[in-house]
Amino acid sequence: MAGNTFGEAFRVTTFGESHGEAVGVIIDGVTPGVEIDEDYIQVQMNRRKPGQSSVTTPRKEYDTIHIQSGVFEGRTTGTPLFITLYNKDMKSTDYDEIKDKFRPGHADFTYLQKYGIRDHRGSGRASGRETASRVAAGAVARKLLEGRGVSIVAYTKQIGEIKCEEYVEESIEQNSVRACDPEAAKRMIAKIEDLAAKGDSCGGIVECRIRGVKPGIGEPAFDKLDAELAKAMLSIGAVKGFEIGAGFGAVEMLGSEHNDPMSTEGHLTNNAGGIVGGISTGEEIVFRIAVKPTSSISIPQQTVNIHGENVTIVTEGRHDPCICPRVVPVVEAMACLVIEDHYKRQAAMLG
Repeated sequence: MAGNTFGEAFRVTTFGESHGEAVGVIIDGVTPGVEIDEDYIQVQMNRRKPGQSSVTTPRKEYDTIHIQSGVFEGRTTGTPLFITLYNKDMKSTDYDEIKDKFRPGHADFTYLQKYGIRDHRGSGRASGRETASRVAAGAVARKLLEGRGVSIVAYTKQIGEIKCEEYVEESIEQNSVRACDPEAAKRMIAKIEDLAAKGDSCGGIVECRIRGVKPGIGEPAFDKLDAELAKAMLSIGAVKGFEIGAGFGAVEMLGSEHNDPMSTEGHLTNNAGGIVGGISTGEEIVFRIAVKPTSSISIPQQTVNIHGENVTIVTEGRHDPCICPRVVPVVEAMACLVIEDHYKRQAAMLG
């Protein structure tokens, strides 16, 4: 396997590079007869697209999707759904100065070691541009999940040392960092703008809440629902950590504190994050990811070139000073893919 396909019963294969002609996705396993159109998917694409604010890259990609198969008269046919997004605003010459140098923290070195060749223009397949395909596929999965009563919302919980102190869901899409705390959002924006002016970057934490998943979804061993969510999140380029429920905080708890007592009304606490034994409990699924600082920065750094020589590198071009605001819809998309895939796997098991 080449590692470009995700899922079992609901399978997606993404393709394309940052400065190639297009990126896109092929989706197999879509339920037939579901009403869907390009406008519905475009809503999610608009949340991820670049050039939205002062805290994102100024690259202007409208991320206009084109459904080329799998939909007829506004309904899914059940055959593979093929979606393409054409790249428009590439400036490949921005990378000419560093085409023979390896950017610290980026995949330049590892891609060359694996393939013996790399596309230096905007990082090629290692670019965040690849996630546009995931968001398109996630929008299709989201449409199917809506029919199951499942909703998914992600948001920025922390940027650098600045943490959200309250959860105001309606504020998430009303600030450019997609933070759940409107007051913290103001400080986050100021921090990111300051770092961008200095040519540096920062990371953060994104949290996701999945509601309405019925109990019994997931697999008992290697394909545990939480393991699949972890794999999905860690497949996003900038993600370096995953925790669910109490997460790493569980190490400071006693068993009597971490266990979730049960009653006829359900679980009284949710330290497990909505998944026990790899299978959903019916409670809200809550997880967090750690997003690293953007690798492409304009501050001089020490590195080596393809000839094995020590050199200094300064990365020019257009890059996000913090990836969190635009990774939020990607997190939601990957969560949608995992949940829909496991619903379909459960249905197949029951016959």
